[in-house]
Parts: sequence; structure tokens; C-alpha cells
Amino acid sequence: MNPTHRSHCPIAQTLDIVGDKWTLLILRDALVFKRKSFAEFEQSSENIPTSLLAERLKRLVENGFLEKIPYQDKPVRYHYVPTDKGKAVIPIIRAMKKFGETHLA
Repeated sequence: MNPTHRSHCPIAQTLDIVGDKWTLLILRDALVFKRKSFAEFEQSSENIPTSLLAERLKRLVENGFLEKIPYQDKPVRYHYVPTDKGKAVIPIIRAMKKFGETHLA
């Protein structure tokens, strides 16, 4: 078990990484809306505070959901691109969308 996980349960381990209210929205923006730059993520209608956005992007890179690729040298700026692991979250996002449309909208 990874020391950052609170249990051996795969659901709990997944929630340890993507279970806060911002991380799945950032992945949604990357996967569905094809946002790549920090500025593009910042424009999300949910208005994530910039400090939280920076921390969540860092966590998603560290955990292999996004890859950080430089696209400008001076100043250095990055694109955040979904990895295969990040793309594997698409069915979860689709299921949550369907649930929301069916039961909450």
C-alpha cells in the first residue's frame, strides 16, 4: 500500500487522489474541454482559487494523471496533458455527468 493512502480499498485509494471537489473538475476540463494551460484552467466557471489550482495540477502530475510539458521558454510556461492514466478517468466523469443529468438536473 502506498503510504499516502489511508486503506487498502481501491475506492478509498482513488478518492485519496481525485476525491476532493476540484480535482475531478480539473480532469474534466483537461479531458472534455481540452484545456491545457494554467490560464485556461483558471477560466473554468467554477472559479477555483489559483493556489488550489496550482496545488491540484501539481498533485495530478505527481500521481501520473497529467504530464507537464513546457511550451514557452521565457518565462517558462507549461501545458498539462492527460496521460493514459488520466484518460482512464473518462468513464467516471461520464457516469457522474449521467447521474447528475438523471437525478439532479
